[in-house]
Amino acid sequence: MLGYPTAFTDRMFSANHNSQGRNCTAPHTPFLLTALLPFLLLFAIFVPGPTAAHQVQKPSAKGGVAELSSAGPQKHQGNLTVADGAVDIHYANQRLQADHVEYNDETNEAIARGHVVFDYENQHLEADEAHYNVSTGRGTFQNVRGTVKIERRANPTVLITDNPLYFEARNVEKFNNDLFFLSRAWITVCDPEHPKWQFFAPHARVRVDKTMALINANFRLFRVPLVWLPYATAPAGPKVRESGFLIPIVGNSTSKGFVFGDAFYWAPTPWMDTTLGAELLSRRGSAERAHFRAKPWENTSIRYSYFGVIDRGVPTVVNPGLPTQTTELVSQGGHEQQLEITSLLKKNWRFVADANELSSLTFRLAFADTFGDAINSEVRSSIFMSHNFKGFSLNVAALNDKSFLTVNPVQTSVSLRAAPVGSFSSVDQSPWQNLPIYFGFDSFAGGSHRSDGVINTPPAVVRMEFAPRATLPLHFGPWLDVTATAAFRTSYYGDSLVPGSIATTPLLSGQTISRNDGEFNVDFRMPALQRYFQRPKSRKKLKHSIEPGFSYRYVTGINNFSQVIRFDADSTLTNTNELEYGVTQRLWMKNGDEQPQELITWRLVQKHFFDPTFGGALITGQRNVFQTLDDITPFAFADAPRNWSPIISDFKVTPGGPLDFEEILEYDTQRGNKGQLVTIGTLARIKPYKEFFFTIADFRLDADPMVLQPKTNQIRTLIGYGSETRKGFNFTSGISYDFTNNALQNQLIQVSYNGNCCGLAVEYRRIALGQVRTDNQFRVAFIIANIGTFGNLRRQEKIF
Repeated sequence: MLGYPTAFTDRMFSANHNSQGRNCTAPHTPFLLTALLPFLLLFAIFVPGPTAAHQVQKPSAKGGVAELSSAGPQKHQGNLTVADGAVDIHYANQRLQADHVEYNDETNEAIARGHVVFDYENQHLEADEAHYNVSTGRGTFQNVRGTVKIERRANPTVLITDNPLYFEARNVEKFNNDLFFLSRAWITVCDPEHPKWQFFAPHARVRVDKTMALINANFRLFRVPLVWLPYATAPAGPKVRESGFLIPIVGNSTSKGFVFGDAFYWAPTPWMDTTLGAELLSRRGSAERAHFRAKPWENTSIRYSYFGVIDRGVPTVVNPGLPTQTTELVSQGGHEQQLEITSLLKKNWRFVADANELSSLTFRLAFADTFGDAINSEVRSSIFMSHNFKGFSLNVAALNDKSFLTVNPVQTSVSLRAAPVGSFSSVDQSPWQNLPIYFGFDSFAGGSHRSDGVINTPPAVVRMEFAPRATLPLHFGPWLDVTATAAFRTSYYGDSLVPGSIATTPLLSGQTISRNDGEFNVDFRMPALQRYFQRPKSRKKLKHSIEPGFSYRYVTGINNFSQVIRFDADSTLTNTNELEYGVTQRLWMKNGDEQPQELITWRLVQKHFFDPTFGGALITGQRNVFQTLDDITPFAFADAPRNWSPIISDFKVTPGGPLDFEEILEYDTQRGNKGQLVTIGTLARIKPYKEFFFTIADFRLDADPMVLQPKTNQIRTLIGYGSETRKGFNFTSGISYDFTNNALQNQLIQVSYNGNCCGLAVEYRRIALGQVRTDNQFRVAFIIANIGTFGNLRRQEKIF
């Protein structure tokens, strides 16, 4: 199979030298009259020539009328009409022109010779001779040159051309209206005078609106044969998918060696398809891939993917420096798979499944196709069914989260699972129309599990929680809005930790515990200060606003924090007495009657903790992760009692179009003698011209590396021009560099040129992931317009 993502043609003629095929019967298909017919009729009637023009209407056996005209003389011998000189036959949507035509009124057979031209809808044929029945629509054409104009939908992954499909064939024979044969044919979408690529086939078969098959075909580039295909199929109609073997994959990698593989694509129905493939890795073993897609109902979609490697192993030194030191082959093989299901059910029910499984992080680091996939150390799965009604939400779910921490020398990970779990909640609603008091609640019950190498709980630890709340919004004139919320939360855990053991090595206990706490929150919204700026006679208007905000939160009653097993964010809830304050500045722009656009946003925020130990939950000298700390920053900063959080600065420039910029800074006033800048995150996307783009991301962490998190300073850049399917010259290049370890982690360069009917892309990619993998890859792809790509540069690996 050629793997064409769009159909070759909507209607297409085919040929075969088998003359017996004309004895087949076919149902009649109506045709559209050509736009040129009125002009030709007027020309034949009113414009004199060297001989008198003739026009005769011939009755058809099918009930239609065949109109025959010629610039030369016509002879009538019984049912046979012989015409010469610019003979033109119109029948329904068909038009047949030639220098000489013999037409039988009884059989509707036409024998045409000399400059034969046949037109039907978007098809155009030129031949030396034709035997054609205008009534049944079947016949034979010899020495054919033809084009088919095809309307293509825009496709971001396929090079699209407006050129018609051009073909030449020794014979074109038409059976019925849906079966054609070509004999000794070649096909292209390039300029037929100077084609860059062609498909040659001694025999080809076309089923209109279905498929096209090439037998014993070969692909030629600049008329040089490159690929031989004993049998290949491609779509030739609205159904753009066709079962068959895909183009083989051939490549080379320093870690995998010589790569050769192929896949089989199976599309048994319009709503389902499957791809099964395998690759031979000369240095490692073999790889297997599978993809399944289905949409059995209108509101249901299913996707499944699998990737695995059977690895012979890499030479690894065992017991280095010891007398027993040896070198062994250590396998890095494994697999990963993903299942996605989305379904909108009756009565406003919704089912979603996003299940992922990874055998080991080592496998992903060693065999992932891209750098971004390789460094992803999290595997999350969620399966749930939800129902929302009248402000309430009912959910039944199974959740799993696995985070890999280390690879060498031992792979460690943390696994958290909540299955099964049911939750029932509501938005804030007021039972009284004239009294602004709103009530809501959150609740859940289910089983939880944690495994982190130290703690391994039972498969399903019973957990239950109920948290009702009441909200009262207050308005003090135009200058102050206050929203107060009070909540009570009660939680139950079927297992617990031994008190005090979390400070050393946590010990699991089968004792149940309950946790009851009260929560109070007051949110103060001050009036925003704003000012407008507008030049005289300008339609553009700017608005600068300053929005201060304060929020007070108090939580009490959690006296057994050290006994709670850390299953999720609810398990990290602690006592707190805090005040969050900040200011947000915005710059808006409005052009005439258009919607205002937010150009710049700068937010400064900090928390003050009146209780520096959070009710005794904080342990000095350890990394403490609490819900109240995560609310302001995702990076741990509490390794000792503290009254202040870092100051968070989030600066965004989002005008859209040519520039997007964001920088996050975290300044810890309680670290070091005069404070310390602990986090810097910068992301900039620049697109000064239509096709040029530049992206840079820099991320730094500089807190205590022994307690909180390791220091890091990494930068990634990507610069390019054009896109994957843009015609002309396109390129992109990028790097990922680790300044902390002085290591170039990833490097890539891709250059391509797309012409009017084909293109060429080359890529160099380097992935360096320490001891697990250092890989240099060279990839080449030849892009064929309206068809697809030949080569080992896979679509999903392209970086435009």
